[in-house]
Amino acid sequence: MVLIIDAQIAGISGDMMLSSLVSLGANKSRIIEGIYTAESLLDNSKITNIDFVSVQKNGKDAIQLVLEIDENIHERKGIDVKNCIIESSKKIGLSKSGVNFVTNTINTLISAESKVHGESESSVHFHEAASIDTVVDILGTAIALDDLNLFNDEIICSPVAIGGGSVKFSHGKTSNPAYAILEIFKDSEIIIQGGTITDELTTPTGASILVNLAKTCSEFYPPMKITSLGYGAGSKDFGEFANVLKIVNGKAKTNLVKDTVQILETNVDDVSGEVLGNMIEKIMSNGAKDVTITSGITKKGRPTQLISVICDSESMNTILELLVAETKTLGVRIRNSERYVVPRSIEQNTVEIDGHKFSVHYKIVKGNSHFKIEFEDIKSISNSLSMSFNQTEELLREKINQIRK
Repeated sequence: MVLIIDAQIAGISGDMMLSSLVSLGANKSRIIEGIYTAESLLDNSKITNIDFVSVQKNGKDAIQLVLEIDENIHERKGIDVKNCIIESSKKIGLSKSGVNFVTNTINTLISAESKVHGESESSVHFHEAASIDTVVDILGTAIALDDLNLFNDEIICSPVAIGGGSVKFSHGKTSNPAYAILEIFKDSEIIIQGGTITDELTTPTGASILVNLAKTCSEFYPPMKITSLGYGAGSKDFGEFANVLKIVNGKAKTNLVKDTVQILETNVDDVSGEVLGNMIEKIMSNGAKDVTITSGITKKGRPTQLISVICDSESMNTILELLVAETKTLGVRIRNSERYVVPRSIEQNTVEIDGHKFSVHYKIVKGNSHFKIEFEDIKSISNSLSMSFNQTEELLREKINQIRK
């Protein structure tokens, strides 16, 4: 099964994500019951009314969260919010995947605030996120995902609309996206995009939820048979579009995942092998997915090297500049290409060999026992143990198989 989180028009907030899951069919009574459990663990916050109601946004039917609270608090330590969420998730019997999700999501939010304000994570104080609605959004989303058995689905998101203009926060005013949003999306696989609306379309809580759910970001839907749809309404109204988060659940027509990559190509005829080798290392370390160099013959019988680089749109400009700087080429061809890839994940295990512990990363195909150990890990461990590369790989494979049984 595959779940699409389509935030390319209206962005995403925590309440929109939760509401869209209720629209998809999640048991709202179970969600509300779990949220009241969390309320009892958070001081100075009382929920006076909570419900999910049908609304219309620019003619589109959707579900909206109604949350009325009585709070006498303007800031709260992030660690207190975290403890409330984690303790609640265990108390109500969330699955292991659900507990991991809420833990990672609140950690993402705390980490972003820590970096923005230059404080340790244990000292971070929430202002905008201090309200119990942060707990409602994160815990409620986990309960809904558990209820619909969606944690095991292939979760894909669209590029995320963030809006434009400026936003007010506890320390004044800043351009949109705010600092926390940028920190949350930094180093993730998710693409952000602005828009014509001078308003905040994506909130820090919504962003934190998204980066901990979506394994892939794609501009296109994969081949799929749609089985259910969910529409979650935000609190704001925009004349230009319906302020609605759309989620789509269905059966994938293929086990392969579709995404989009950029292909950069240039021909060079006067660059040494040493320079090309150094260029490959630099390009790969700056986000390239692959680099290929092919020998050929051009006009007047001149030998040439065709350099082809596969990368995503986020790293394209950096790699483009590297290609020009390292090869002195006078031009680079760029094209957009769709591709299908086998769904896979990177796992990590700690193995012990001859009294030494090593962290080993490997790629594993979903639904398949076959895995491939990262080359750099084998190389590093091989050098540490003064063992051949092949022997090291065989030994590591044996150790990992024992762990995975």
